Amino acid sequence: MSKPSTSLLLRLAPALFVAIWSTGWVSARYGADYSDPLTFLAVRFALAVGAMLIIIGISKAEWPTGRDILHAMMSGVLLHALYLGGVWWAIAHGVPTGISGLVAAIQPILTAFLAPLIVREQIGRLQWLGVFLGFCGIALVLEPKLLAIDPTHLRDTLGPLAINMMAMVSVTFGTFYQKRFIPKGDLRTVTALQYAGALLVVTPLAFLLEPMRMEWNVPLIAVMAWSVLALSLGAIGLLLLLIREGAVSRAAALIYLVPPSVAVEAYLAFGETLQWIQLAGLGLTVVGVALATRRR
Repeated sequence: MSKPSTSLLLRLAPALFVAIWSTGWVSARYGADYSDPLTFLAVRFALAVGAMLIIIGISKAEWPTGRDILHAMMSGVLLHALYLGGVWWAIAHGVPTGISGLVAAIQPILTAFLAPLIVREQIGRLQWLGVFLGFCGIALVLEPKLLAIDPTHLRDTLGPLAINMMAMVSVTFGTFYQKRFIPKGDLRTVTALQYAGALLVVTPLAFLLEPMRMEWNVPLIAVMAWSVLALSLGAIGLLLLLIREGAVSRAAALIYLVPPSVAVEAYLAFGETLQWIQLAGLGLTVVGVALATRRR
C-alpha cells in the first residue's frame, strides 16, 4: 500500500472502526436466537482463519517466526477468546446489556491508569479530562437501560457479571500485549494466528459449557458472514493498525463511542427509544473522545 493510501486509512480508521465494531452488538442480538454464544464464536473464528489464509495465499504475506508466532496467538486469546467469549457468555447468562456496556466503558480508564506503567505512555491532563467526560457520557447514554434493571436480577447474575469484568480486563491487557510484543510484522498473518489462538481456546469451552446449538438459516448465515468479514477481518484489522501506529490509550478511548453508536443502531434496527438524555450523553462522549485521542 502506498504512503498516501496508508495515511488516508489511518485518518479514516477511528471512524471506520467504531462504525463497524458497534454493529457487533446488533449482530449478537440477531444471532442469539439461532446459536449458542461460544459455539457461534468458535465457528466465526474458524471461518476467519480460513478467510485470512486465502488472503495470505493470494498476497503472499510473510509469516512471523519463532516466539512471534506464540505472541500473536496469545494476543488472540486475550483480544478475542477471553474478551468476546466472556462478554457474549455473560450476556447470554443474564447480564443486562446496559451493565455490560458500562463495564466495557471501564476499559479506557483502566488503560489510561496502566499505560504509564506498562508502556511508558504519558497521559496529559486533557486526555484525563477526555477519559472522564467520555465515561460520564456513556453513563448518560446507558441511563434508561440502567434504571430499568431489576436489582434482584442483578444479584442473581453476579457470576456472569464477574466473567464480564474479567473479559474487560483481558482486552485491556490484550491491547498492551499487542503493543509490546507485536510492534511489527504483517498484520494479515498476525491476524490469522490470533484467530487460530482464539479458536483453540473457545472451541473446547463451547464443547464443555454448551450444547453447541447452531440453527443454520438465512438470518444466521447473514449474521455470520457480517461477523467474519466486517467484524473479524475489517474492524479487528483497523484496531490492530490503530494500536500499532498510535498510543494504546487513544485507541482504547474509541471504545467510548461504541455504546452511543449501538443506541443509534438499535433505534434504527429495532425501533428502540432514543431519549434526549441519551443524545446529550452521545454529544458528551464525542467531546470526551476528541480530548482523549488528541495528539499533544
